[in-house]
Amino acid sequence: MNVMIEKNLINLSIPSSLSNFVELIIAEEVNDCPIEEVRLTVPISDDPTMPTLTFRTWVLGVLSCMLLSFINQFYRFRQNPVSIGSISLQLAILPVGKLMAAALPVKTVRVPMMGGWSFSLNPGPFNMKEHVLITIFANVGSGGVYAIHVVTILKTFYKQDIKPIIAILLTLTTQILGYGWAGLFRKFLVDSPYMWWPATLVQVSLFRALHEKEIRLKGRLSRFQFFIIGLGSCFAYSIFPAYLFPSLTALSVVCWIWPKSITAQQLGAGVQGLGLGSIALDWNVVTAFLGSPLSYPPYSIICSLFGAFLALYVLIPFAYWSNSFEAKRFPIFSSGTFDEYGNSYNVTRILNSKTFDFNQHAYDNYSKVYVSVAFAFTYGASFATLAASLSHVALFDGRSIWRQMKSGIKDKSGDVYNRIMKKYDSVPQWWFCAIFVSVLGLSIFTCEGFDKKLQLPFWGILLAIAVGLVFTLPIGIITATTNQQPGLNVITELIIGYLYPGRPIANVAFKTYGYISMVQAIFFLSDLKLGHYMKIPPRSMFLVQMVGTLINNMTQFGTAWWLLHRVDNICDPSNLPKGSPWTCPGDHVFYSASIIWGVVGPLRMFGKLGVYVKLNWFFLIGFFSPVPVWWLSRKFPQYKWIRLIHMPLIFYNASSFPEAKAVNYWTWGVVGIFFNVFVYRRYRGWWARHNYVLSAALDAGVAFMSILIYFVLEMNGISGPDWWGSDEGDHCLLASCPTHPRIKVDGCPSVT
Repeated sequence: MNVMIEKNLINLSIPSSLSNFVELIIAEEVNDCPIEEVRLTVPISDDPTMPTLTFRTWVLGVLSCMLLSFINQFYRFRQNPVSIGSISLQLAILPVGKLMAAALPVKTVRVPMMGGWSFSLNPGPFNMKEHVLITIFANVGSGGVYAIHVVTILKTFYKQDIKPIIAILLTLTTQILGYGWAGLFRKFLVDSPYMWWPATLVQVSLFRALHEKEIRLKGRLSRFQFFIIGLGSCFAYSIFPAYLFPSLTALSVVCWIWPKSITAQQLGAGVQGLGLGSIALDWNVVTAFLGSPLSYPPYSIICSLFGAFLALYVLIPFAYWSNSFEAKRFPIFSSGTFDEYGNSYNVTRILNSKTFDFNQHAYDNYSKVYVSVAFAFTYGASFATLAASLSHVALFDGRSIWRQMKSGIKDKSGDVYNRIMKKYDSVPQWWFCAIFVSVLGLSIFTCEGFDKKLQLPFWGILLAIAVGLVFTLPIGIITATTNQQPGLNVITELIIGYLYPGRPIANVAFKTYGYISMVQAIFFLSDLKLGHYMKIPPRSMFLVQMVGTLINNMTQFGTAWWLLHRVDNICDPSNLPKGSPWTCPGDHVFYSASIIWGVVGPLRMFGKLGVYVKLNWFFLIGFFSPVPVWWLSRKFPQYKWIRLIHMPLIFYNASSFPEAKAVNYWTWGVVGIFFNVFVYRRYRGWWARHNYVLSAALDAGVAFMSILIYFVLEMNGISGPDWWGSDEGDHCLLASCPTHPRIKVDGCPSVT
């Protein structure tokens, strides 16, 4: 069409200046984004006159952020925590925003105390950009404040008082510190058209379906109609796996065929085994670990499945049946810690009862710490993932990164979205620098300026920041191109555990400053890319993200502090009344990690005093693994698929067990390959219109049904029908049995 316009312009007699102007418009309208999924999903139209930070934006955004922050933190302490995502508020806000646009008076309010500054109560129809900014508020509110775990275990497990000001500063600095260095990477992770952040396309499609007016062709659904049908269908169906027929969450046929065989159930169990032939009929299971497969590029799905296959059917079986690391003494698939007798590891036996520090004599008389073979390879593959991330990005992206660094701030490279966004004022770099410097000072003051309850010295904070900074760019590139984000939790625990052993609170504080700061930086950049696609002024995005983070932090901290002082014996099931929900399952895991890494220490796990010293080879394996792929891609450039072999992604998915279950992966993979390989190739037009809309509809349907069941039925003690299908497991009870002949576990048959 653009070619036809250009030909017609040649035949018209118009002034050269006007011709140049029209040619400029045509050039800007050419969608030169190199990523086809983005070209098919993100519009290049923009209305810069559309109001953004309106009265409606602030009122609905702040209320959404506070509501989600309070609800999610309140229920995180309970035995069955509920999490409400931003998509629920995103849909609920639309009618409220339109109602405010219809009901509020068109009136200008002046604020004399602010130099006569004024704003309009009703600047016109509720628009898409307002909706995006409100959703950013809600998205910030739906996330957790990780440092609250540190406060909780200090008060409830270690019985240590912590001053409110220390706790507030800890939560606040760990949430905002990463924002300070996010600005350094905008050029690489936001402005670059090759960093396309696949998950944001689901949001873009949903906003378009909710706001754009379409002329529906005969016999064809509009995006909004398709979304409503998908949401309603998923909502209606979700009552079965969520309440009436929970066994649909894991169908493990092998266990049904061999109900008395431990080995068969270890192979076939989808939840506590290797998941051979296991499948689920529940969208919640599909998205439970990796999110919606409809938002993943095909090569990411294939690499992920290969990594899962490598772990489940090569590494774990070989190590288990060869009895490496005494694996047969423990379940093949468990996230727990064990002693040498196959019992859960009793950490209280190796601690001094008053000071909670390590008791070497008690440890020598008790047992080393063991984990299941699946959990052991989680650590090994995690080591390989981080090492491979550095070398992969250096080899495949190093040249382009260096070129962008040399080009300076006035780099003119980019695509149509970059050109459109140049109309808006960018966020000055000194804003980010000011945040980083001020929050760094507050972080050191938090750990060193009071009674040092956090145990972490100033050099620990600086080292944690250095770790986060080093990994932000490589992990950001992986996230922005594959939709998967490796974490730093293992490597941060390992580093501080070696350097500063015997201090559990220092260990978790270091992990929070290093790991969560990087996560927050990438989260910030992801939202900036969404704003980039939706043409939101960058300064408006920055302001909403900062204010939303402050509101989320204070609301969640206030909720947690109130519950910690209001509920007697919270997080202590042995002293809670029978049936009390305040058991804090997430904090128990966090506490155990503080003992294993901070008290026992990595030296007794992965060092010369530990059982798993051989896993350190994974660092070397991971670091060199991208080299042959890179060499082959250079040697045979005609084979484009070689570059798509993503070693960090393969190791990352090999490290996902036992947190992720086999049934999660295989169901996720089947759905992902069907839509993003088969449908994408055969029905490109349908995929372009409906794929991401379908993803949002399914997520929303599951979310609304989960909320309904929890608040209407489960909160009132109304349980589902009692029958064979009401078991939330996969009917593979023997899968968690050890197979060592000397280990006896109740409910497990004897092994000879």
